[in-house]
Amino acid sequence: MSVIYILITISIIVAVFFLYAFIKAVRSGQYDDDYTPSVRMLFDDELKIKTNKKPIQTIKEKQV
Repeated sequence: MSVIYILITISIIVAVFFLYAFIKAVRSGQYDDDYTPSVRMLFDDELKIKTNKKPIQTIKEKQV
């Protein structure tokens, strides 16, 4: 039973370390995206590519 207390303690210490690292990264601007908002309006619509290929027929369409 004492092993489970040791494992819980170690897991809490590791979780606190990762929480600290995450908060430090967020405060330092690691996850800030300065580029995407400025070009978002340029890529608002999906690109439509014209091709000369015929659409692929399914098995049901071939039988008809």
